[in-house]
Amino acid sequence: MTATHCRHEEITTDSIETAYSFMHQKRNVYIHSSLGWQRDDIEWAIAAYVDAMSEPLLAALSCGRDDFLKDHNRFEADITHATDTLEAMLEERRQQRA
Repeated sequence: MTATHCRHEEITTDSIETAYSFMHQKRNVYIHSSLGWQRDDIEWAIAAYVDAMSEPLLAALSCGRDDFLKDHNRFEADITHATDTLEAMLEERRQQRA
């Protein structure tokens, strides 16, 4: 299930933009890095960010998966999903304002 199927009306545009900026930048470094330590550091930074993320935003991204962005084996897929979902959420907000 994608986040577009989860409720996200109560999430502020600022929190979406902040999460998108952080995750997009980290994802781009992660997918192009061949350094194990660098990829591990990014996984740690994202996990710490997720721990502090608002519950509604995390719920919209993870749709209830407890290990979202915290499972080493799924991390690349999760961060790609999160980035794509956040971008879609921002686009939806932009269209609502137009």
